Amino acid sequence: MKHVLTAAAMALMAASAAQAADEVKLQLKWVTQAQFAGYYVALDKGFYEEEDLAVTILPGGPDIAPTQVIAGGGADVTVEWMPAALAAREKGLPLVNIAQPFKSSGMMLTCWKDTGIAEPKDLADRTLGVWFFGNEFPFMSWMGKLGISTEGKGPEGVEVLKQGFNVDPLLQRQADCISTMTYNEYWQVIDAGVTPEELVTFKYEDQGVATLEDGLYVLEDKLSDPEFVGKMERFVRASMKGWKYAEENPDEAAGIVLDNDASGAQTEEHQKRMMGEVAKLTAGSNGALDEADYERTVATLLAGGSDPVITKAPEGAWTHVITDAALK
Repeated sequence: MKHVLTAAAMALMAASAAQAADEVKLQLKWVTQAQFAGYYVALDKGFYEEEDLAVTILPGGPDIAPTQVIAGGGADVTVEWMPAALAAREKGLPLVNIAQPFKSSGMMLTCWKDTGIAEPKDLADRTLGVWFFGNEFPFMSWMGKLGISTEGKGPEGVEVLKQGFNVDPLLQRQADCISTMTYNEYWQVIDAGVTPEELVTFKYEDQGVATLEDGLYVLEDKLSDPEFVGKMERFVRASMKGWKYAEENPDEAAGIVLDNDASGAQTEEHQKRMMGEVAKLTAGSNGALDEADYERTVATLLAGGSDPVITKAPEGAWTHVITDAALK
């Protein structure tokens, strides 16, 4: 009987420990893929568990807007690009960047070389594929900087084709250029049988109009709750541990992502390649937002021509409170 009681007591203690873990819901910007490997690695390797966190990772998709999810209370923290976050903030949704795992932008424009496009000024009088739902903001800012209208084709204008989340407009010659990420859509074009020599690419980083991507955002009022702040400190610490592990072990990280892909749509080759490219973007970041990168992003967005992404410099849009405590 004594043995039975001891086992029961141990079971009760284990149950209590499990209940003690703080729940965190993380909303991803897109579907399960190596773009978010650090979070899946942190979950798989027990880094969240070590911080007494029970983390649920919510995949995104074409019909899921991260800002709407967090606004509706469906997530505690979300992965979002800064242009979309700042635009939402100006419209009344008080998002705050609490960490920035991605140091560099992976966004670029990929064009057919045989169209004669060789440099940015050649983009005028072309049809360009652009993602929307907040992803169009960096492009619009870039065109504004170039002095190119997005109202239609002409010597000083382009036709903007609302691009779906595939590369068909380029492959089918519906567009001269399309939006791609260094870690994803560009390689979809290559996998379709196109050679790199047939393409011209313009990385937003190289054009001086790169904006911050894949930051972690929460609602501002939550930061007045010490319990929530403490939970986010632990979440960011474990997440960055996951990201650095993923950088150092890209093939293993890709495998972990595949294990978490409920759709079964991802392939090992593509995820390994994606992880290798994503690691180049997270390299150099310890998770803390670089204020110079933030200022460059804001300046780029404010320079968006007649219809800028934001109309004034934001206030209170980021904080180091979380990372100062999490990364010390």
